[in-house]
Amino acid sequence: MGKGGGAISDPNKVHDDPVEIPDTAHQISSDSWLQVAFVLTNGVNSAFVLGYSGTVMVPLGWIGGVVGLILAALVSLYANALIANIHELGGTRHIRYRDLAGYVYGKKAYKLTWALQYINLFMINTGFIILAGSALKATYTLFRDDAQLKLPYCIVIAGFVCAMFAICIPHLSALGIWLAVSTVFGLVYISVASVLSIKDGNISCFTVSGIHSPPRDYTIPGEGASKVFETIGASANLVFAYNTGMLPEIQATIKQPVVKNMMKSLYFQFTVGVIPLYLITFSGYWAYGSSTETYLLNSVNGPVWVKAFANISAFLQSVIALHIFASPMYEYLDTRHGIKGSAMNIKNLSYRITVRGGYLVFNTFIAALLPFLGDFMSLTGAISTFPLTFILANHMYMVAKKNKLTCLQKLWHWINIVFFSIMSIAATVAALRLISVDSKTYHVFADI
Repeated sequence: MGKGGGAISDPNKVHDDPVEIPDTAHQISSDSWLQVAFVLTNGVNSAFVLGYSGTVMVPLGWIGGVVGLILAALVSLYANALIANIHELGGTRHIRYRDLAGYVYGKKAYKLTWALQYINLFMINTGFIILAGSALKATYTLFRDDAQLKLPYCIVIAGFVCAMFAICIPHLSALGIWLAVSTVFGLVYISVASVLSIKDGNISCFTVSGIHSPPRDYTIPGEGASKVFETIGASANLVFAYNTGMLPEIQATIKQPVVKNMMKSLYFQFTVGVIPLYLITFSGYWAYGSSTETYLLNSVNGPVWVKAFANISAFLQSVIALHIFASPMYEYLDTRHGIKGSAMNIKNLSYRITVRGGYLVFNTFIAALLPFLGDFMSLTGAISTFPLTFILANHMYMVAKKNKLTCLQKLWHWINIVFFSIMSIAATVAALRLISVDSKTYHVFADI
């Protein structure tokens, strides 16, 4: 069935024919489960982890933050497993999220899912450019605190580097060795931020004379409505931390058997893969409490060269990670315009320069215009991660497996759908309020 095909009549029908693979300009079934696991893990431990101490733990506190991160991991694994298990529904590999939705519901759902996913990935990409720009500015400030290199300038530089990388790497499977490089960069900034945070935390426990200093303040900031909105916004950051919104596109690259191998990748992501996230998030909040910055490397104290190395690693990892989350858009554009063959073909190269470069120029403009990183994380989780990962996943699975589910199982899925729908609406309102407040506090193209 083509893209946006009609609703299925029997989603559980057994097909004798080999699994059909839709037309695409990118590679399919070429990657091992371990390479896919590293794609997922790089997404979870991207430079966004430098913000979770401030954007998750500060608004939620120790109990809310720890319990919230663990519960979010469990429900995210469950929701992603639902999507992974219907990847070959009806004898066709649904290599795009919108293809799967279109197969289950019809053409309107195909378009709606594509719109949601585009918004999700666009905002994630915008966030990565803000992150890369922030890391670049933090590096500059370590050596020259003269306010000459402002954040919007750093964001433009970051956008240019991202565009150069996007032009050179034709598709997701071509990342190859870059995934290992990205992992090394991630370990650098996570290790540096965690070690320096623990060092600062230990030092702050004692004065030079050995007398205990006042305890760190873990009080949840804010009061009244402001506190409520920030808490709701932090819940969106919880689900943002673990989910890509593009699982079918990632699963499309994995070798057969696709469901079994994808589950291996997911188990790796949500066990080994989340350890660095927990380490940096908890150590940062433990050290600085409610005064933790939204970019943790701005809070830590240590040798200039060590902090500079960590910031440059965060910058470079953001460039690579952005390519992962931009790949569904690149695949759509490449397939639509018939871009196949050698990546270095003059036609293909000039196409990537023009189209991908243009896409990232717009991303960069929005990033420089509204460089509020925490707000982008909250809004992304609210308006797209909740619907794509939790609401749509539960309902699509229920429709696809309706003949095999008990009444109790259907009730469970409906509870998930209703709960996450309410959370999505509440978190969207909270995120828009935060952006409104920050827009009044800071002008456009702000040097934060």
